[in-house]
Amino acid sequence: MKHQFKPEVLDQLKRLEEKYVPLGQSLASYLEGLYHTDFLNYWDYIHLDTLLSLQNPRTTLPDEKIFIIYHQITELYFKLCLEEYRQIGDDPHITAEWFLKRLKRINRYFDNLINSFDVMVEGMDPKQFLQFRMALMPASGFQSVQYRLVEIASTDLRNLVDKDRRAALGLQSTQEEMIGCIYWKEGATEVASGTKTLTLLRFEEKYTAQLIQFAKEYEHKNVWSVYKRLPAEAQQDPAITNAMRSLDSNVNVNWPLVHYKSAVRYLQKDPEVIAATGGTNWQKYLPPRFQKRIFYPELWTDQEVGEWGRGWVERVLKELM
Repeated sequence: MKHQFKPEVLDQLKRLEEKYVPLGQSLASYLEGLYHTDFLNYWDYIHLDTLLSLQNPRTTLPDEKIFIIYHQITELYFKLCLEEYRQIGDDPHITAEWFLKRLKRINRYFDNLINSFDVMVEGMDPKQFLQFRMALMPASGFQSVQYRLVEIASTDLRNLVDKDRRAALGLQSTQEEMIGCIYWKEGATEVASGTKTLTLLRFEEKYTAQLIQFAKEYEHKNVWSVYKRLPAEAQQDPAITNAMRSLDSNVNVNWPLVHYKSAVRYLQKDPEVIAATGGTNWQKYLPPRFQKRIFYPELWTDQEVGEWGRGWVERVLKELM
């Protein structure tokens, strides 16, 4: 008896033929390749064995693995965010609905990160942390380039320039000039001398060219630039402006301040204040009320800008006393 293909199989074969034949490709060859392809396993698809082999502590202290794994999770979330930024920036016909959906995804990723940070704040033994951290110098979370790319993809680069240098820099500054005056450099200076830490020097050596190139690419593709190209009614849509404000506060207030909470817990030991692993000036760098880093100042009232981050630090300090 001659084999009869089911109608749905014939329909799929027809669709595949319509895909490959116009490209000068042989459908039969692709089907033969499929025949010889092995079944896909979950562990192969996500490279599970490789993923689980990427935790390589520098010490024998067990809680160091918590520190490594959580930072790796953080970087994967940043990668998820950057994929959303890419799709926002690369879509020449983006709609308000699609723009809002992408913003919500980014905020969801940051909400997960912020809400999970107790893995670091409460989940490590303080004594172990203060011991294994000495084996990590001069490495620092400050050196997360993906977080810097998130910032650049969120706003006009001028909003990331150190607040004391913005006026002096002028309106015709290049990306190179603005990256040279970027706010985060002030956070990676020696507390006593004000000179650049090794943490910052190594970071600049590895990433400056990449950051400048990314800033050029996103000059007209960042979230603020895309928002300004939306129709006027979309720019006035409360759902969109609220999503923008949430992104601003998540990246510039809530995320730095959960780090501040962790730093206070582990490094603030009266009467001594312990330096961060990279020697960064975390007391001045992490609290947003000092940096006044705001992606979308136009979406906040003067009072909200003036009180940016105020009260949060004092509340955290009271909680930890």
